[in-house]
Amino acid sequence: MVYRVCVEKKPGLAPECASLLSDCRSFLDLKGLESVRIWNRYDVEGIDEALFAYATNTVFSEPQLDLTSGEIDASGAAAVFAVEPLPGQFDQRADSAAQCIQLLSQGERPRIRTAKVYALYGTLSEADVEAVKHHVINPVESREASLAKPETLEENLSEPKPVASVDGFTGMDESALSALLSSMGLAMDLDDLKTLQAYFRDEEHRDPTVTEVRVVDTYWSDHCRHTTFSTHLDEVSIENPAVKDAYDRYLAAREEVYGLEKAAKRPQTLMDIATIGTKTLKKRGLLPELDESEEINACSIHVPAKVNGEEQDWLLMFKNETHNHPTEIEPFGGAATCIGGCIRDPLSGRAYVHQAMRVTGGGDPRKTLAETLPGKLPQRKLAQTAAAGYSSYGNQIGLATGHVAELYHEGYIAKRLECGAVVAAAPANNVVRERPAPGDVVILLGGRTGRDGIGGATGSSKSHDMKSLTTMASEVQKGNAPEERKIQRLFRNGEVTRLIKRCNDFGAGGVSVAIGELADGLEIELDAVRKKYEGLDGTELAISESQERMAVVVAPEDEAKFIAAAQAENLEAYRVAVVTESPRMVMHWRGQTVADLSRAFLDTNGAVKHASVRVEAGEEKTASAPHTLRDMTGSLKSASRRGLTERFDSTVGAFSLLMPFGGKTQRSPSQAMAALLPVLPGQTTEQGSVMAWGCDPDALSADPYTGAHSAVYTSVAKIVAAGADYHKAYLTLQEFFEKLRNEPARWAKPFAALLGALDAQLELGAAAIGGKDSMSGTFLDHDVPPTLISFAIAPVLAGEIVTTDFKAAGHGVYLFDGATPEEQKAAWERFTALARAGKAASAWAVENGLAEAVMKMSLGNEVGFAAASTALDWYRPMPGTIVAELTEEIPDAVCIGITTAEKTISIGSDEASISELLALNDAVLESVYPTKTQDAGTVVRFTYETEKRVAPAVKTARPKALIPVFPGTNCEYDTQRALLEAGADAEQFIIRNLTSADVADSVERFAKAVKDSQIIVIPGGFSGGDEPDGSAKLITAFFRNAAVKEQVTDLLEKRDGLMLGVCNGFQAFIKLGLVPYGKIMDTDADFPTLTYNVIGRHQSRLVRTRVCSNKSPWLAGTKVGDIYTVPISHGEGRFLASEELVKKLAENGQIATQYVDLDGYATMDAAFNPNGSICAIEGITSPDGRVFGKMGHTERIGKELYRNVPGQYEMELFTSAVRYFK
Repeated sequence: MVYRVCVEKKPGLAPECASLLSDCRSFLDLKGLESVRIWNRYDVEGIDEALFAYATNTVFSEPQLDLTSGEIDASGAAAVFAVEPLPGQFDQRADSAAQCIQLLSQGERPRIRTAKVYALYGTLSEADVEAVKHHVINPVESREASLAKPETLEENLSEPKPVASVDGFTGMDESALSALLSSMGLAMDLDDLKTLQAYFRDEEHRDPTVTEVRVVDTYWSDHCRHTTFSTHLDEVSIENPAVKDAYDRYLAAREEVYGLEKAAKRPQTLMDIATIGTKTLKKRGLLPELDESEEINACSIHVPAKVNGEEQDWLLMFKNETHNHPTEIEPFGGAATCIGGCIRDPLSGRAYVHQAMRVTGGGDPRKTLAETLPGKLPQRKLAQTAAAGYSSYGNQIGLATGHVAELYHEGYIAKRLECGAVVAAAPANNVVRERPAPGDVVILLGGRTGRDGIGGATGSSKSHDMKSLTTMASEVQKGNAPEERKIQRLFRNGEVTRLIKRCNDFGAGGVSVAIGELADGLEIELDAVRKKYEGLDGTELAISESQERMAVVVAPEDEAKFIAAAQAENLEAYRVAVVTESPRMVMHWRGQTVADLSRAFLDTNGAVKHASVRVEAGEEKTASAPHTLRDMTGSLKSASRRGLTERFDSTVGAFSLLMPFGGKTQRSPSQAMAALLPVLPGQTTEQGSVMAWGCDPDALSADPYTGAHSAVYTSVAKIVAAGADYHKAYLTLQEFFEKLRNEPARWAKPFAALLGALDAQLELGAAAIGGKDSMSGTFLDHDVPPTLISFAIAPVLAGEIVTTDFKAAGHGVYLFDGATPEEQKAAWERFTALARAGKAASAWAVENGLAEAVMKMSLGNEVGFAAASTALDWYRPMPGTIVAELTEEIPDAVCIGITTAEKTISIGSDEASISELLALNDAVLESVYPTKTQDAGTVVRFTYETEKRVAPAVKTARPKALIPVFPGTNCEYDTQRALLEAGADAEQFIIRNLTSADVADSVERFAKAVKDSQIIVIPGGFSGGDEPDGSAKLITAFFRNAAVKEQVTDLLEKRDGLMLGVCNGFQAFIKLGLVPYGKIMDTDADFPTLTYNVIGRHQSRLVRTRVCSNKSPWLAGTKVGDIYTVPISHGEGRFLASEELVKKLAENGQIATQYVDLDGYATMDAAFNPNGSICAIEGITSPDGRVFGKMGHTERIGKELYRNVPGQYEMELFTSAVRYFK
């Protein structure tokens, strides 16, 4: 039987309705729309009526926030329609709901199907209703659903047919091949298809199967094999003198590396230009840190690090990735899997990915719907939804996004730029790289396989038109961050990673590429590949790009050990292939050999492509720049990206050395991200890394050579300004260009850009040891601007970090620049020497002019600036130049001004207050990425002091702390580290729920572990992806289990134990009744709760909290009135309770902490109260104080962290808990 429940947010608690109404009335101009109602609809099958009734109020809804009904009542609505995911698309809401119910029942997971139902009220025409549908339904991922309840949720999937052969293929003439190319929608061209035909005709003597054609099409796609970059450049014509000189230097480098004879024969390609810099610098002996091996997962260098005082060899890995095509057509899923795929590359290299950077490009997102190109999503929707997708995945997996940037150029309306870069690290002895041997086993690890992502590699290799935009639903992969988090945990274990000979992630091409690249000879059993659902045929299994999967090669004697380790981490792992002696890739499915291909043939990469390049002399172009402080500050180019950046978690992991915005006001943007190496709990290090980017699409459009050269200099200047030594810098490049076709003038753009980057590499001795190209940025007659992003990275010690915020009045501000490469390097060396001597208070690498530099530096601490000279061009881009605030005068640098106590910036007669400039800077993108809410003003500050505090009956010197790890938990390491440092014996406990037996086993073992513990800490994260429609439901379902509930009750009521819930843990506590009532209860509509932030998005930054009560043992190390700076990162942190309950909690000392402003006043201002909590409440306790729930991540602190934001961070929370038991 199918049960149905429809869940609607109560009036005043429905931000999604308010947001859609606002969008429709303003952006779609539907003035007749008066109101909107939205229901989340759940159809459930496979459970009994009693369990469904219980789940209605504990899983599908929350009585405090929601109204439930069997069917919706939308009487009076102008229109009602429902929207559901396309069949085969991953539905995290349904999946998490099924997991929650399984945890409650310990039975099998039920079948669940979800939809969203919309009711529109007002005076609306049919066209108006269609406009709303078009706004909320992206046909690439969703469709309109029936309003009727189905009889069953079982799908009658047709039995897949045997894989067919392409009959007559070897005898086809050119017209037949052309027709086949079109009918199959292949990415390869006719020459490739002819090469494939010749292979099967002359070597295999048979027609290929459909699987083989699809596999080869994937292997030879531009995405997988860099076809464009590998094209032979047969004729090169250059009229531009600067490019001609650079080309001559490239030819000289080829001779230096290959020798005169080989250089003459070796083809000239874009790939050769991109890689020759590294080869040259390596030949000169200038890359001693470079890590080289046959297995290439990501850029990798050796970094010596002191860990717990012991010198260790670490691998520092970094990687950039784009998902431009998927994000353009489905921005949430495309951007989410951009960062997911980026993570998997170094992760497959067995490194722990601990920091990310996002650099994106789009058209002006403030433009109206009427200005949107036909067939395209509006730029505003693209920008907002992509940001939501990338941040959702990164936040869930527990990856600190240290820097976020967005470039604006009208060319990006052709195709959005969605680029991510990540940094990872691991002890070198954790990484074993061996060539697979015959008999070795290939294990598939992680998620299951579905139709999502089929054709992604080939689809992203094409340019697009109106027709193609309607046929690409299967090309977009769907991300499941909690699943990938499990792989991260597994690969953080050196005992496991040392079993792995070779590893590949499942990105483009699925099984065919991920497994196919592991060894020359492979026998792959597609029947072994576990599926999300039935009905997939052999071809789909071979090329599906379903995410969160890894293929690893282990020796047969290590197979069982590896699989057992994976299962302990709640991961599926099983054998799918064997390495063979014969150099062929063979795939079997249902007794049929669906692919049998020669490795030598696959590795040819298809027909050789040829092109010509013509670089014209070009005109001297300079982009128009503002010439006043106010114009510059209010420009789109210089606008604050704070509303965008703060939706990305920047502190998870407790490794971040820099916050994205610094100073006491957190308004000076950082230009780089920096983090410590990701050592395990119980370990400490001061060794870190710093990473930055450089790219100006305006400069690249004007002159690709100079623009790319400047991009490299800017990226390196940024890490130097942040405290790194440029001699230690390495690079990775991202290229994004239009479809080049067979037009020499179009080929000239990446050709010239890569020569510019090459010149910069050789001048600086900084090698681009990796990169990624995307060469299909064309839509109809629109092209993306020439785009080359340079990412620079270098090792740095925590104490060497320099921040961007002016520190104090009376300091000279100096220029470090040079007219030649040698002069610029000397200027950087001079700056680095001063910084290492402690004389650089702050620094900024100039991008869009000196005026922008001093404006941004002034904002963080409201320190003014007065220019010493107006003779300088204050608005000219100065790539490579650094502006620095020095604590003493120096004679050998140009002083451009002085910092002042007066809160103004003055450049001659051009003067403006910092507050005015800040308001202008924030306002530019406020309508797209809001930072403000309507709430403001101060509220009452609570104070409760007592001399009596509860104490345990039984003392223990080293209390045992239990940390449950649910699917989606991401703060367990941070929490364990804090507890260990405080003196507790802290243990992580993984909740396994792949099967009903796993659930029962986890319940039994966890209950026993609670019995042996004194402290339970539920850490932050996104258990179950914060689904279904609300946080912590997976945790609450587990804790409501009778055996667990009994032991928790015993811990609190009989053994005087302590419990702490941070963020997701606090959300669980309040929904269980543990706070404020001190016991697990069934909640009702009158209970307090936590719900969505008023601003309507995730918030991540540092906040100030004031201690209101000293009743709790957790707060024994603080005094009432103390103010602490604490990281927050949440989307559902708004505390809601009745006035009567708040009063009662205050009187009993249960309101533990409040959000306060810079003056210490409790406030509703979103700049300080990030979620709009009533009475600015951040944390509450149980009646006796032994259970404490708080939103702020007090575990994410360390003496080296957040060096650009002053504050008192250590509130001795964990130390106090340990002392309680002594």
